[in-house]
Amino acid sequence: MKSGFMFAAVVPAFFAITAQAGEYDALKISAGEDFFDKECHRCHSVDADRASYGPLLNGVVGRKAGSFEGYPYSEVLQNAGFVWTEGAIRAWMEDNDGLVPGTKMRHVGVSDPTVQDFIVSYLASLTE
Repeated sequence: MKSGFMFAAVVPAFFAITAQAGEYDALKISAGEDFFDKECHRCHSVDADRASYGPLLNGVVGRKAGSFEGYPYSEVLQNAGFVWTEGAIRAWMEDNDGLVPGTKMRHVGVSDPTVQDFIVSYLASLTE
């Protein structure tokens, strides 16, 4: 009887935690969208119908750096040889010129790791 009681108590708790995690992820994505609009949207778009100075960022997580077709990247970024992982995006937001010296992109760094996490969560939620 005790094992049945444990199962009955653990399963609802598991689903409650899972639901909370899903809600937390949704909140992170929403906050990331807000921070993206504040920090990145003046140069980058996530809407293929909107012209932007920088490359479109839909599907950026997992994309080879300097490879968005039609964007005139600096030679150093075209030849950087890495893929945009969540860690690479964080490093780029922190200090893009430190990550890829000589890149043409100039911006005020996003140094707050929580803000970086939110923006990365948002970008990771976007597909091409």
